Amino acid sequence: MKHLIHICAALLPSLAGAHPHIFVDTGVELIADDAGRLAQVKVTWAYDDYYSLLIAQDLGIDQDFDGQASDADRETLTGFDMKWIEGFNGDLVLRIDGAEVALSRPIAPTADLTGGRIITTHLRDVADTPVLAGAMVELLPYDATYYTAYDVTLPVRVTGAEACMIETALPDIQGKLAELQDQLQLLDRDTDIADTDLPQPGAAFATRITVQCPGV
Repeated sequence: MKHLIHICAALLPSLAGAHPHIFVDTGVELIADDAGRLAQVKVTWAYDDYYSLLIAQDLGIDQDFDGQASDADRETLTGFDMKWIEGFNGDLVLRIDGAEVALSRPIAPTADLTGGRIITTHLRDVADTPVLAGAMVELLPYDATYYTAYDVTLPVRVTGAEACMIETALPDIQGKLAELQDQLQLLDRDTDIADTDLPQPGAAFATRITVQCPGV
């Protein structure tokens, strides 16, 4: 990643900040209803130690510094990361058979502090509840600006459907860096990055989750 920063800084200073400041271990659960339709997505975020410490200090929790949340702490924490501005996609893209599917704003949030790390969950309703059987489901958790890095290290599962195949494909970091370097070298120093078709850094480095459940 330092390589990317040096490339960006040398060619387009406006891209120099394209590196993560917050690191989040991520898990996803696809929840099917009784009819086998994808009804909800449950997302788990486990924040890195440093960011967790900053939030704990900001909210005044864990006053005994044992890295664990009390009931009062959990109440204070719950929803701290759910204050989304209008149009924010929750740093999650869902596609069914290649077409992007809308997700609701977060509902039923939870939060905890364990081992010094803040862990939160939330649910999102899936628009039109598409049928899971036979569909290709794709999920990409990422922040377009790459300020936050999402690593899919927590469980990815499906409930309400059986025998689904789940695959997690890590990004080709070196390949994406090479592509970005090639594209940047074609640009003039005075180029406004907003006027280019360069890929969003977060999308380029996103982990791709695919789920396929057997057809009827």
